[in-house]
Amino acid sequence: MASKLPMPAPVCLIENRPTEGLVVQLEALRVLSKITQPVVVVAITGPYRTGKSYIMNRLAGQRKGFSLGSSVQCHTKGIWMWCLPHPCQTGHTLVLLDTEGLGDVEKGDTKNDTWIFVLAMLLASTVIYNSKGTIDQAAMEQLHYVVKLSDHIKLKEAPQTSQDEVEDSEKFVSFFPTFIWVVRDFTLQLELDGKEISADDYLQNGLRLKAGNSPEVQHYNQTRECIRRYFPERKCFVFDQPAHKRDLVHLEELQDDKIDPEFQQQLEKFCSYVWKNSPLKTIPGGYVITGNLLGRLAETYVGTIRRGAVPCLESTVLTLAETVNVAAVEEAVALYRDLMEQRVKLPTETVRELLELHKQCEQEMLELFMARAFKEDITTSQMELVRQVEAIKEKFCADNDQASRDKCEAALRDLSQAMKRRINNGTYSMSGGYQLFREDQKELVEKYQELPGKGVMADAVLHEFLESKKSLAKSILSTDLALTEKDKELKRKQEQQERAERESKVQKKKEAEEKQKEQDRSRSSKAHIALLRKKLEEHCEQKQMEYKRMIEHKLKEVDALLRDGSHDKASRLKNVAKKLEKESSDIKDKIMNMVRIAAPILFTAACVAVRMKVI
Repeated sequence: MASKLPMPAPVCLIENRPTEGLVVQLEALRVLSKITQPVVVVAITGPYRTGKSYIMNRLAGQRKGFSLGSSVQCHTKGIWMWCLPHPCQTGHTLVLLDTEGLGDVEKGDTKNDTWIFVLAMLLASTVIYNSKGTIDQAAMEQLHYVVKLSDHIKLKEAPQTSQDEVEDSEKFVSFFPTFIWVVRDFTLQLELDGKEISADDYLQNGLRLKAGNSPEVQHYNQTRECIRRYFPERKCFVFDQPAHKRDLVHLEELQDDKIDPEFQQQLEKFCSYVWKNSPLKTIPGGYVITGNLLGRLAETYVGTIRRGAVPCLESTVLTLAETVNVAAVEEAVALYRDLMEQRVKLPTETVRELLELHKQCEQEMLELFMARAFKEDITTSQMELVRQVEAIKEKFCADNDQASRDKCEAALRDLSQAMKRRINNGTYSMSGGYQLFREDQKELVEKYQELPGKGVMADAVLHEFLESKKSLAKSILSTDLALTEKDKELKRKQEQQERAERESKVQKKKEAEEKQKEQDRSRSSKAHIALLRKKLEEHCEQKQMEYKRMIEHKLKEVDALLRDGSHDKASRLKNVAKKLEKESSDIKDKIMNMVRIAAPILFTAACVAVRMKVI
């Protein structure tokens, strides 16, 4: 069965090398680069030798995959990855991350453990913390890495500048993964004060704080406070021991009849919950992450850690935005070009017809771009999009002119063959020849004008053709003995008037077409601004939803702290909620100001593209 999977076995995503530290693996990046679907990323972390890999194999729907160790040594090194079709969400990919066990006595590197834990938090949309026994103070001591998160992750590059500004760690809740605590080999009864409780109640009780400010109380509360602060969505599962101790070394090979039935039920319930409830991986701003972007996230975070710096979400989003927006421009331009090539049949009868097709293709292209692009630095990307699309449109206009010209010139060559023979025969070089020439020319023009599909250059090419015959007409007129000098002068004036009328007609048509193009650029600019405004309004709503969730979580925690008797902590957190409300109210003005700035810039970009004629 495993061989039929798209990715039959896990690969190492981030290797933990003894001398070099953390290194992202190219093979894993190649796998992720091919995944364009949104991803649900489930990572497992926890003390070494607690059976994390077995849990992840079962989440993959397999018995084998992530390597299981059977000794007291830590088996998994670094972070391993398995990408699978999501079992519950069509069109999504489930990415499982099995992380190196924490607290390996042989490794003795707590700094390395912290970074493994940090990467799990940054890459996952659901984090499973796997431990054994009970949720007690000893278990909290093992989870001390959560306390260090505020020192190893930052939201913004610039340091805090105002007392009214909310600390980064208070906003971790807006992007941290959902948290599931799995307690293995659980032997207690789920009871509290003589009443049966759920596993979630058991976790909640284990996270209760002690009142007081003594160093001992602060130490007791520290990990619990961080879990409560960072993870608003918490879930707990308890598992019995899966099999008899002698069989545990071969757990992945055991048939179902050898595995404890209670454990099997617990495992099925757990897997079902994770599959159905784990959210899509997103980053601040609500951007949904694909497999390709997950690989870039891993590269960015590990690269930052290797440089000795702290991963910054703001910088990471900007880095991703650069990549995503460049790709969005390329994809949008390619779509526009393809649509125009499919729909535009050269030559079009009018410029308006071509511009109407351009409008339709541009609208579809813009919708694609706005769906793909990040808000960050979107105006710069949109300017580039405008320049490229305007240049392509101008190229279509030029090709349209040329196709029309070629067709019209070919038509006039065919229609003028009879006149050409008469010129060669000297038919017009006799008395009355001028009148005959004029009649033939008039007939040619009438036939030409009746021809369909000549395109936008019909009048201009006809005018050029008639101008090319001006010397010939003048010569015929001067040699026509049937006409007096007075008649010839009248004919010359008549020709001049007709020529002036033709020139005026061609010029007015050209000016009308330029006006249409200018109006189209203005329309296009308004369309860009309208969709940009919509994009930013949606982003604003997303940000305000993030703030709303943060505020709701803070206020919910205030109530919990008051119940625990921690009035000082509750007061401080209530103040944080007020600051978040103020930040939320300022967001809309900041984001909408981008639209006001962008409007003239985008129109200028279109005009510059026309002047430069960049193709």
